[in-house]
Amino acid sequence: MSTTTIYIKGMSCGGCVSSVKAVLAKIPGVNSVEVSLADKQAVIQHDIPLEDGALDQAIKDAGFEVVKQ
Repeated sequence: MSTTTIYIKGMSCGGCVSSVKAVLAKIPGVNSVEVSLADKQAVIQHDIPLEDGALDQAIKDAGFEVVKQ
């Protein structure tokens, strides 16, 4: 199993957290998603390689910005 951490800009409430979690959970191969408003990040557990950019695109489509670290 692999873990991917993505830092997110633009989340301001629990609704934002729920939105990000929902879009990421729909991606094939994703097993679990934890989103932290305080840490401004999502930690995604997946068991197969994901399409390049799939996670970032889902976050952008939900109205948030991916922050490259």
